[in-house]
Amino acid sequence: MLGIACDPLQHTSMYERGSDDSEDSDGEGGLGNVSRVIIRPPGQSGKAKRGHLCFDAAFETGNLGKAELVGEFEYDLFLRPDTCNPRFRFWFNFTVDNVKQDQRVLFNIVNISKSRNLFNAGLTPLVKSSSRPKWQRLPKRQVFFYRSAMHQGHYVLSFAFIFDKEDDVYQFCLAWPYSYSRLQSYLNVIDARQGAEKRFTRCVLVKTLQNRNVDLLTIDHVTQKQRTTNRLERSFIRVIVILCRTHSSEAPASHVCQGLIEFLVGNHPIAHVLRENFVFKIVPMVNPDGVFLGNNRCNLMGQDMNRNWHLGSEFTQPELHAVKNMLKELDNSDTYQIDFVIDLHANNSMHGCFIYGNTYEDVYRYERHLVFPRLFANNAPDYVAEHTMFNADERKIGSIRRFSCERLSDTVNAYTLEVSMAGHYLRDGKTIALYNEDGYYRVGRNLARTLLQYYRFINVLPLPIVPEMRGNRRGRPRTHHSRSRSKTRYEVKPRPKTTRCHAPISYTNLSICYDSGGGGGGGSSDEGGFSPSRPIAPGSSTFSGYRNYRRAATATCGNPAHDQYSLSALKTSSEYGPSAGGAGIRSKKQATVTIEVPLPVNVPPKPYLSIIDLNQLTRGSLKLKANSFDAADRR
Repeated sequence: MLGIACDPLQHTSMYERGSDDSEDSDGEGGLGNVSRVIIRPPGQSGKAKRGHLCFDAAFETGNLGKAELVGEFEYDLFLRPDTCNPRFRFWFNFTVDNVKQDQRVLFNIVNISKSRNLFNAGLTPLVKSSSRPKWQRLPKRQVFFYRSAMHQGHYVLSFAFIFDKEDDVYQFCLAWPYSYSRLQSYLNVIDARQGAEKRFTRCVLVKTLQNRNVDLLTIDHVTQKQRTTNRLERSFIRVIVILCRTHSSEAPASHVCQGLIEFLVGNHPIAHVLRENFVFKIVPMVNPDGVFLGNNRCNLMGQDMNRNWHLGSEFTQPELHAVKNMLKELDNSDTYQIDFVIDLHANNSMHGCFIYGNTYEDVYRYERHLVFPRLFANNAPDYVAEHTMFNADERKIGSIRRFSCERLSDTVNAYTLEVSMAGHYLRDGKTIALYNEDGYYRVGRNLARTLLQYYRFINVLPLPIVPEMRGNRRGRPRTHHSRSRSKTRYEVKPRPKTTRCHAPISYTNLSICYDSGGGGGGGSSDEGGFSPSRPIAPGSSTFSGYRNYRRAATATCGNPAHDQYSLSALKTSSEYGPSAGGAGIRSKKQATVTIEVPLPVNVPPKPYLSIIDLNQLTRGSLKLKANSFDAADRR
């Protein structure tokens, strides 16, 4: 039964009611969850009627300790604290049935232990029913979080709800639940799906105190040649360790881990590159006992596992002991080198996803430690840089992040990746986009892409020569795909004005000249010019390309053919003929003869324009070059 995912709405769980159990089970008064408890109005007894709500949390990941009717439509709900630890009360997951059509209720969760949360910033409970199995968030206008004087000044979470179908069983939960049975079912499915090509191996790292599996996935396609490396050659097989669900109530972290696993064992080209070059060690559920029991933070012994990595023993916390042995074995190996230890968590007090890191006295190690969070921030649109923190807090000395940086080699980068239980802000900074399961999967895929970018950044992996990271449809290149064209035509907007100033180009130094294409007076030389010399293409003119500014007037414009095509020659009333470079004066008679007796001329080539080569000059040197032209003219 433990390997099969059970729907709590069907009430088929490991809690079997005995024949002597009554409808008014008093199990809610202790540390256990309520089990099919019917709440009757005062003065009524006997068989329950429609509208006498029946509460149940005696299923996997369930949490509800007590329910009381305090008004005609109002119920006070008490969360069950973690086993052997009354401090933590935040996670809830329970079902309600035996409802009446269009029955309105107000639920008050009165003993939440954490007052700093996101209930006033977008986070609302989830609900689903047996006829509508998809989780939906309650509208924000129906959820209230406040300090109540009626409950001794404690913070209370109140939410209103209307039951619209009598035959449905309704389930309420803090976040998308991810149970131990669901993990086992998912691992069984992907293990059977991989076929002959073993993209990962699955083994049981250790058994918990309640005899549940702590699974270890090894995703690895590293060749045998790479495995023959040793520490003396300074060539290791790089290992990336991913841990998840150390805190049992942080179900969104399991969705992130599943998105990462699906990506790594999939067919994406990035996944092929990562599998062929690195070894992934993934522990998808470090605390299966706490997850199964519906605890908020602790394990079966009431211990916060992410504060006991330096103290965990084999008898009280076998999960931590086994993971620590695995890390030490990899760290002392002559073949493997641990590069990353990433612990996945969910956060109920901040939006978006972000990373917690460490600080080091070695400035070079600290700079290397900052690279991965910066790459992840560029790769994930929901990343919040303001929440990123690097510290060496003594209160967090028992976390895996601090344990890894102090007990393992200097090459290890240990991070805590946090993802919000609510959502993230969009680019406008005001709108909150709430996460769903697909959004959490996307965070896991972004984590895999960032790992590839990191190893390309530090030159462990070569940069791609071809666009290998683009997925091709039907084996065709990307350029062969048809572009999607919109039916609506949009007007091209003008380019916005900038604050750039104009370059100081002296237009008086520009001259237009023509080439006759022949020899003698039509030729000119480029000596002394500032433009670089360019090779002449076969069949092209000698003067093609960039031109020298200083040219002899008689060489370029002394040919009568050029007089015929000048503007001043076409004006019969002009007293001056065309001049080359400002030199030479022709009389009115001479200009008139040119028009009356046209000479046989050849068609001149395309005119060219002698300008400054902006590719060779900077903006600061344009003025200097213009001054050199003026000095040349004076000479």
